[in-house]
Amino acid sequence: MLRFILRRFASAVVVLFTISVMVYLIFFATPGVDPAARIAGRSASPAVVEQVRIAFGLNRPLPIRYLLMMDHLFIKRDLTSYVNIGDKVVPQILAAAPVTLSLVLGAVVIWLIVGVLGGLVAAANKGKFIDPLIMFLGIAAVSVPAYWLGEVVNLITQNELHSSVFAWLPAPGWVPLTQSPGEWALHLLFPWLTLAALYAGIYARVLRAELVNALNEDYVRTARAKGLSERRILLRHALRCSLISITSLFGLDVGALVGGAALLTEVVFGLPGVGLLTYNALENLDLPVIMGTVMYGAFFIVLASAVVDVVYALLDPRVRIV
Repeated sequence: MLRFILRRFASAVVVLFTISVMVYLIFFATPGVDPAARIAGRSASPAVVEQVRIAFGLNRPLPIRYLLMMDHLFIKRDLTSYVNIGDKVVPQILAAAPVTLSLVLGAVVIWLIVGVLGGLVAAANKGKFIDPLIMFLGIAAVSVPAYWLGEVVNLITQNELHSSVFAWLPAPGWVPLTQSPGEWALHLLFPWLTLAALYAGIYARVLRAELVNALNEDYVRTARAKGLSERRILLRHALRCSLISITSLFGLDVGALVGGAALLTEVVFGLPGVGLLTYNALENLDLPVIMGTVMYGAFFIVLASAVVDVVYALLDPRVRIV
């Protein structure tokens, strides 16, 4: 098992290295891309552009530039923005990460509770009215874009009904947990619900399908023959086996969201998280910030994938020989 874990995490390091090289080549080696001209501005003369190129080390060979950027990003951690000269990339990411983590963790709790309960109720009432109703609600939640739902929520809570129904709700923004736990939760309440709606629908549908399949297995028939109640069979036997698929889905979803996949929710609700930081960097073509946020996101996605594989190997020893 230890050998499998070491091999899996070694491959994760290789994947991260490959991602860093590919992202660097896309933004720094694509024909027609000149970071120096972008830094100097549109009206800069060729002489000024050349001075900027020399000052930022952009006149050096491409492999040297890549190694220097990785050194400044991961070792010295003093890589600076090309747009906001003097602003370091790593502190910006570290300041934005708690916002994204707060958003994701709150949404995770909501979508797990709603998704698991929805899947259980739908599977336990297969063929009854509540089963297709839950599945329909799940499809509706999955089909609604997060940015559209967020805009509708803002329209209702901040404009139409703010003075009468939602007067207690503060304006969109961010308050740190250490400053005021109550304000922190109020600012994140509707972002949590908006982000959780999509994933709750997915998890309910996936879990319902897994439970229905599990309830037709031979071990469930044996449990029924022994006289076990349907409730115990559902919770103690079918649910335990069905959670394997949910575990894989959960790990990858959380890794992607922590890595910045909650961008649209952060933009709509004005949350200064990693997603919003990436969005602003892309708008301004701030290449060091883009590199930093992409590597931050890749780290969590690759880490989540590796952890899911290890959990799979613990649950199913056959995976270890692959």
